[in-house]
Amino acid sequence: MESLSNQQLLKRIAALVAENKALKEKHRIAVEAYRQLFGELEKFRELIEKVNIEQSDQSVQIFQKARFDTVTIMFVEIRGLSDVSTCNENATEYMDKFDNYIFCFNDIAKKHKLLKLNSIGGAFVCAGGIPEKNIVNPFTVILAAFEMLAVVEDDMQRCGGPVEWSLNIGIHTGSVTALVGGHTGSNYYELKGDTMNEASRIVSLSKKNSVTISATTCELVKELFDCQYTGALTVKYHSKLELFTVSGFKEEFAADAKRYFPNAKFRIQLMLVQFGDLQEYVLDKLEKELPEYLFYHNVKHTVDVVTQSELIGWAEGLDDRQLLLLKTAALFHDTGFCVSYANHEEESTIIARNILPGYNYFDDEISEICRIIMATKMPPKPADLLESIICDSDLDYLGRTDFVPVSNTLYAELKEQRPTLTLNEWNKMQVKFISSHQYFTKTGRKLRNVKKQEQIERIKKMIEA
Repeated sequence: MESLSNQQLLKRIAALVAENKALKEKHRIAVEAYRQLFGELEKFRELIEKVNIEQSDQSVQIFQKARFDTVTIMFVEIRGLSDVSTCNENATEYMDKFDNYIFCFNDIAKKHKLLKLNSIGGAFVCAGGIPEKNIVNPFTVILAAFEMLAVVEDDMQRCGGPVEWSLNIGIHTGSVTALVGGHTGSNYYELKGDTMNEASRIVSLSKKNSVTISATTCELVKELFDCQYTGALTVKYHSKLELFTVSGFKEEFAADAKRYFPNAKFRIQLMLVQFGDLQEYVLDKLEKELPEYLFYHNVKHTVDVVTQSELIGWAEGLDDRQLLLLKTAALFHDTGFCVSYANHEEESTIIARNILPGYNYFDDEISEICRIIMATKMPPKPADLLESIICDSDLDYLGRTDFVPVSNTLYAELKEQRPTLTLNEWNKMQVKFISSHQYFTKTGRKLRNVKKQEQIERIKKMIEA
């Protein structure tokens, strides 16, 4: 009986050895198939990139160098490829999962206006602040990073599977040199420089499902994101590059428990940062398109009104949303002069409605901005605090020490419209206008009323003389 049991045991062992040998052979075949598929996939990707950058008319491709001072590079390593030998899925299904993540990340990058760069192995690479320069790119890149993390973590929680997919993310902000080529509608960008190299090294030191950023990026975003120091990276020819892990949005700006997604308060903060880009665009438009005879209603006047609106707005206790709308209205309030001297306020609202959607302003916000712009129409009759502030800011010069030189520019401008207007007539007009004018905000009255009365006396003496 005992010998029979040993014989059966030997048969079972032999059967298991044979089964194990067969499994090893299947595993070898699966790994080989995966390698072939992955190699073919890389060939297809290279072919697609080559097709995208070739001119359809077979003309000579021209590349130009361009420098971008503030670009944020993100490397996203998709981890899970090394686990293919342990999963029961075939190689095709495995690569389909990988590609689905890439397609999803492409959509996220496009949503945040990030430039997709060539993938390197299992890394997804993109950049913010190129080709359109902007100062919000460190924020938008991190926004995209957390959305990508949410995609993979939610997928793992919902579907699971034999392969545990995860992300390692490295981000760095700095200058790059871009080799730009292509034809109309299809440009190719190849980025060079330390920023690219350092971002690729940062991702290698990041932890599973975490976002690691450089000290440069941290300085730009730390007011809105929680950042913890994690160590330093030795960089050739440079001092060490300090690294930080971003755990999520600060609680006051987060919309979810993980702090992966922003709330409405974050959006306003980001748009206040973005205002710098919008201001640069509008001021450049004014420089190029305003008529030369606008000696008063020029770029300097617009900058004055924006600055004064912000100062009075702070003093009057505006919240961040109100301040954003007020500053935007001040920035656009004279853009209509690019179209027409008469009814320029209405023209300004048309320009604002055309431009602001491209800067992520909501329809109701644009309507409110246009209402504030219309409050600057003479004579001023503001209906609320925001309208009162922009009216006081628009005529702030009446109570300033530089009143005389500023009013002289307005006289020169009006004389272009009315050549017969004499200086004496102009001074009489000023006395009449200033005497009937009033500042509407407490801050305006406190700062400018006394000086305004002095201006009236000065002009009266000039008329008598």
